Amino acid sequence: MLLYRLSGDRLKFLMSYTGTLDKSAIGLSMFCVLHCIALPFVVIMVPQLTAFWFAGEDFHRTLIYLVLPTSILGIGLGCRRHGSYRIISWALTGLLTLIFAAVYGHDLFGETTEKLLTLMGGVCVMTAHVLNFRLCKSCDCEH
Repeated sequence: MLLYRLSGDRLKFLMSYTGTLDKSAIGLSMFCVLHCIALPFVVIMVPQLTAFWFAGEDFHRTLIYLVLPTSILGIGLGCRRHGSYRIISWALTGLLTLIFAAVYGHDLFGETTEKLLTLMGGVCVMTAHVLNFRLCKSCDCEH
């Protein structure tokens, strides 16, 4: 893995961004969860919003394209620093659930199950990053 080949100044430079990556991924996951919960109510009140880009299915894929690299890099750097790899199971579960929900959820299970899967995945990713952030702070990572 690329993170294990890095050393010296390059690794320290990347490690300094672990907290920022964790906070960004938490924010993106929270935004995804809020989007799934709030959008149906907002569309009922203002139906014209369905014409905007954030009301379509592509919006979930766009968020996943942002969450994936942020999460992989943030969790990878954090695990390398604090050595607790149980966080990877939370992150992997969340990311795979988000990907599955975005790619297959609507077609296989319908809109309600897709939203539930997205919520579960988002909560798992947020949990992974909160744990990663706390562990990095406890071991004096550069947060």
